[in-house]
Amino acid sequence: MRYLPLTAQNRKDMLQQIGAKSVDELYADVPKSAFMKGLANLPMHMGELEIERKLGGYANQNHHAGKGPFFLGAGCYYHHIPATVDYIIQRSEFLTAYTPYQPEIAQGTLQVIYEFQSMIALLTGQDVANASLYDGATAAAEAALMAIRITKRSKIVYGTPIHPHYNEVLDSYLKNSNIGHAAEDGQIDDQTACVIVQSPDFFGNVHAYDEWRKECDKHGALLIVVINEILSLGLLPAPAVADIVCGEAQSIGINMSFGGPHLGFFACKEKYLRQMPGRLCGETVDADGNRGFVLTLSTREQHIRREKATSNICTNQGLCALAFTVHMALLGEEGFKTLARLNHERACALADALGQVKGVEVDNESFFNEFTLMLPDNMPAQKLVDHLAQKGIIAGYPAFANRLIIAATEMTQDADIDAFVNALKEVME
Repeated sequence: MRYLPLTAQNRKDMLQQIGAKSVDELYADVPKSAFMKGLANLPMHMGELEIERKLGGYANQNHHAGKGPFFLGAGCYYHHIPATVDYIIQRSEFLTAYTPYQPEIAQGTLQVIYEFQSMIALLTGQDVANASLYDGATAAAEAALMAIRITKRSKIVYGTPIHPHYNEVLDSYLKNSNIGHAAEDGQIDDQTACVIVQSPDFFGNVHAYDEWRKECDKHGALLIVVINEILSLGLLPAPAVADIVCGEAQSIGINMSFGGPHLGFFACKEKYLRQMPGRLCGETVDADGNRGFVLTLSTREQHIRREKATSNICTNQGLCALAFTVHMALLGEEGFKTLARLNHERACALADALGQVKGVEVDNESFFNEFTLMLPDNMPAQKLVDHLAQKGIIAGYPAFANRLIIAATEMTQDADIDAFVNALKEVME
């Protein structure tokens, strides 16, 4: 009973109370394809000591990013995190489940949020940023819903290739809300609520925003810029012309962690402030005139706005936002730019080296720290990734049949590049 505290009668009573005949009814909306068929390939019964050994053995089978050459990106990036970051975020003042509603006892947490917002606003060239969102995908979806609320229109246009996870999340939002749809034709017209442009896009290409800005102004649509790799803002111009800028901030202070938890960011023009989802921390003064911080302009469902709420987001990624803020404070403006420049240099060195391999071609005119490699038609990208994984090289993300998305960061060493090139040459021969 240590791991299964509920009795059969407990479960029966709870199901009866909510009007369900079985546990299966609670999952009626989950696609059948998502269910596991049969039992998991795990022992049926073990003691605690045996379980620990078994799980430890499973964990040792993982090939983590620091174990060898690693070139996987596609929205989640391998960066160095200073030891100071982990030290500070694990202090008892911050490592807590407490939600900072009462400003009189949460000034430290609220100040961190305020500093985070200030950093994001500066990086994105926007007027205001919120206290963070769950991740880049949900941030992009919330941006689209915000545009629909502002414009009172329902059509969403993708201007560039967007991360497929972002597409899927937005489709899920729209499908279950019935308030908007993504246009298949990609044409901007007077029914368009917003145009979503990702730069660098999913394949690593860098885009300018001026033409999209003109098209949006012509038709009264909002321009949303999505950024997967926030470090790119250390080298590329801030998307100040956008109405909303959102994306993923995992690259600064946050481990890849098998895909999460990560850190969504969200910024916009001041005139759209009251339509912004999530939390916002503001600066004020107390009764004695001392500087202080409070949550402000709260238009979420938790503040009893119900159907008038701008979102149903119940919290922000407080600890991840703290990690980002600490790391950014350690880097400073020049350090952030230097780190971005180093990432680009490493990617250029990798692209130049791979470009010398017969039969492969870099399929980008411009990129930051990620690009797409075109392989021969008879060399499926997934097959290559699987083959190189056997040699201890994580080669990248197989996007399509023969397209491989490859990332390089400050963690990419010359020896890693050499190992990748040599292994690729063996395959191509």
